Amino acid sequence: MSQFPILETERLILRQLKQDDAREVFRYFSLDEVTKFYDLESFTTITQAEELIGRWNQKFEENHGFRWGITLKSDHRVIGTCGFHGWMKKHYKAEIGYELTPEYWRKGIMSEAAQKIIEFGFNELGLNRIEAFVEPENVSSRKVLENIGLGEEGVLKEHYFWKNRFVDVAVYALLKKDYKVY
Repeated sequence: MSQFPILETERLILRQLKQDDAREVFRYFSLDEVTKFYDLESFTTITQAEELIGRWNQKFEENHGFRWGITLKSDHRVIGTCGFHGWMKKHYKAEIGYELTPEYWRKGIMSEAAQKIIEFGFNELGLNRIEAFVEPENVSSRKVLENIGLGEEGVLKEHYFWKNRFVDVAVYALLKKDYKVY
């Protein structure tokens, strides 16, 4: 795919991140409540946001993943991101990931954005499986995953080592044959 796909929902535009978005990305990635279940520490400089945007865009350029900036149609600033990483083309699967600035939590924004990229994954990327790994204590993220059709398959004990501790993760997945538009 040579051009980054722009996706649209009822309330949102999902678009490629630009370096100009670094201030907004830094604003919410500097909050401990956002990074609590993330595999990185809260940001302390805007340079960290610039580097993260660069890594996400490089993944797209190398045809290894997609990370969309989530914007409201009424306001073009980035309020979060969502996308696919761990894309294994040979196995027709990818991992979904996302985060959102807290002022937009519990408004259905992430479910709306994630449902659109799931549709893109199955219909445009030819994925057969979309999966997510989430800490069992991350109740809000688990609800998002269930809202968009992913089901829990089990828990991997001490699967990751993040923030100086071993972390259990619940595995969620959706297969193309079970996909329904929500």
